[in-house]
Order: sequence, then C-alpha cells, then structure tokens
Amino acid sequence: MDTALPLGADELTYRDATEADVPVLVELVESAYRGDSSRAGWTTEADILEGQRTDPQGVREVIGTPGSRLLVVERGGEPVACCQLEHRGDAAYFGMFAVRPGLQGGGLGRRVMAEAERLVVAEWGVREMHMTVISVRDELIAWYERRGYRRTGRMTPFPYGDERFGLPQRDDLQFELLVKTLAKTV
Repeated sequence: MDTALPLGADELTYRDATEADVPVLVELVESAYRGDSSRAGWTTEADILEGQRTDPQGVREVIGTPGSRLLVVERGGEPVACCQLEHRGDAAYFGMFAVRPGLQGGGLGRRVMAEAERLVVAEWGVREMHMTVISVRDELIAWYERRGYRRTGRMTPFPYGDERFGLPQRDDLQFELLVKTLAKTV
C-alpha cells in the first residue's frame, strides 16, 4: 500500500538487501514499471513493455554478485525504494532503481540517487556513475539529465525475445548509456 508521506515524516534508512528481501523487492520493482499499478507513478514502462521487469532470480543475482549491492531504502521499516550499485573499475553502475509509485514525484528518488552516488564515491572511490535507460524514455532521461547525467549516444540492443526483460510493444527499443562524473566528496 502506498502512502504519500511528506519526506520529513519518517527518516529514510539504507541497507543492503538480503535473501529475505527478494519477494518484496520484486514486487517493488514490478509496481514501479509494469502493469496498472505502475501508472500511479510517472516511471511506468507499461505502454512500451508488458510482462515482467525482474524476477526473484534476477534480484538474487544482484544480491549475490561480488562487487554488487542492492540497496534497500526504508521509511518507517517499510521498503519504499531500491537501487543496484555495481563496482566496475573506475565507475559504478546504477540500476534496478525503483520508487513506490504513490511516492514518486516528491523528491524521494532524488534523495536515493544522491545517497547512491555518495556511497560509491566513499566506498569504491569511483569517478563516474553509469546507467542504461531505454532510449525512448524521454521524460525519464530528462530527469536524469537534471541530476547531472549526460547522454552518450552509445546504444546497446534491447534483448528482444528474452521474456525475462518483458514483452516489447514496439520494435525500436534500445538502451542508451548515461554517465555522470562524480565529485570526490558527494
């Protein structure tokens, strides 16, 4: 159940995901991107992709991969957001970013992203954050650009035919790499 609390109502806590979090995190990611529940927020992909966004195996892989973390963000003991952080040499990869649909648009995502950037600089000493975004997601890419990310024009194909990534409703999907240079003290 989504309850839109003012951001100061309860402090956010951040922790690494565990095996016990897998079902809740799958639900959180799915609710933010797929199906009718995702339409309550602005990050929905429901018009371009049907089917699943992730599954328990995919979440477990992120949790169990060395150099990777799945950060759980809680408010009042309830998961309200999550993101993947993966150490890749001089850069970190930011992915599996989800905010409960009813809480989107109030600054929570911006706070989570800032904390993720701070963590990768403090813990891994990286200089850049990388992410991939479906290139037709103009509004989402614009949001990331306002946070300092830049489009690179470097594209990778969408995995058509692999239902683990969803069922495309268009034939022009691809991922674009976005990059942000991180300050030494974020």
